Amino acid sequence: MKDILIYKDYIGKIHFSAEDEVFFGRIEGIDDLISFEGKSVEELKSALIEAVEDYIRTCNLNNKMPEKTYKGSFNIRISTDLHKKAARQAIMEGVSLNQFIEEAIATKVKVRDQA
Repeated sequence: MKDILIYKDYIGKIHFSAEDEVFFGRIEGIDDLISFEGKSVEELKSALIEAVEDYIRTCNLNNKMPEKTYKGSFNIRISTDLHKKAARQAIMEGVSLNQFIEEAIATKVKVRDQA
């Protein structure tokens, strides 16, 4: 994990503008565009907290559920060799390629959550 701040389970991806001499970020994983900035790390952290609290407050006022709604499907691009190996392994395990990939992702996510 690099260049991120987390507040209330919201992930802010951080960047730095040398030209403007300012840190800035965007909250990832939501449908809305929420950004924040600060001249120092402390200012940036405070701005993230303020942005998240304002986002939650605005969602509540508009009777909107905060965060992004994930559909459970997405496209991925992998090498043809990896695609072939995954498909063959799924066949050997007697599962669909979709189920095989889901289990592989779940395993990787679980390992990272435990770290």
